[in-house]
Amino acid sequence: MLKTLVVPFQAMNGWSVKMLVAIQALLGLALWFTIGGLVPTPLEVLTALGKLVDRGLLNELWISSKTLLISLGLATVIATSIAALSTAWVFRPIANFASGMRFLGFAGLTFVFLLISDGAFQLKVLLLTFGITVFMTTALLSEVRAITQDELDYASTLGLTGWRTVLELFIIGRFHIVLDLMRQNAAVGWTILAMVEGITRSEGGIGAMLLVENKYLNLSTVFAIQLVILLYGILQDQFLAVVRRWLCPHLNPTN
Repeated sequence: MLKTLVVPFQAMNGWSVKMLVAIQALLGLALWFTIGGLVPTPLEVLTALGKLVDRGLLNELWISSKTLLISLGLATVIATSIAALSTAWVFRPIANFASGMRFLGFAGLTFVFLLISDGAFQLKVLLLTFGITVFMTTALLSEVRAITQDELDYASTLGLTGWRTVLELFIIGRFHIVLDLMRQNAAVGWTILAMVEGITRSEGGIGAMLLVENKYLNLSTVFAIQLVILLYGILQDQFLAVVRRWLCPHLNPTN
């Protein structure tokens, strides 16, 4: 049993995995209690969480979730379109430029997005959509380059040409990868969201709440908000995994 735990790629049954996770969670909780002088204790975090709920935490979480989901959907459509168009030489420089924009920060772009946005909510969506799009585009361009000549030859034998080949080999053939990238970038979106909501605090959101509490060094409240984001993020990730398995039942499920 011990050998199974420490040797790579060893098979374990579901019950053993659950027991291992439970034991590690208990050890982590015990460690948290022992270092209570350095960070807020679990009791302090739970107390702060109760106060945050009274102050509208759930509403702020809904505002942030709505912003993220809209931005994620827009970014997926834009990035997939850019990657698909990059299969034609005339659009390839544009796609490479969009991918290269991932090195730009929000500090120099906020004013540009402010000019084209209509209100704080739209500004948040535009900033977050940009932040997700550039990274998703980079990943999808790699998938375009991964299409082999054998796949192209096979499509040709089926009578597929031009954009129909792109539809079958990339849009449909790599659809499961797009869903995986949505899962990954949904997690990345939560890391960017606090920065974006810090720029447009008038619209609210859990990120804006986090920055305010962090400014005044309310560590127990900060930990409580981070805990909520962590738990919500895990649930969101599992939901997207279920959607992937439902839409692509022919593929092996991924965790």
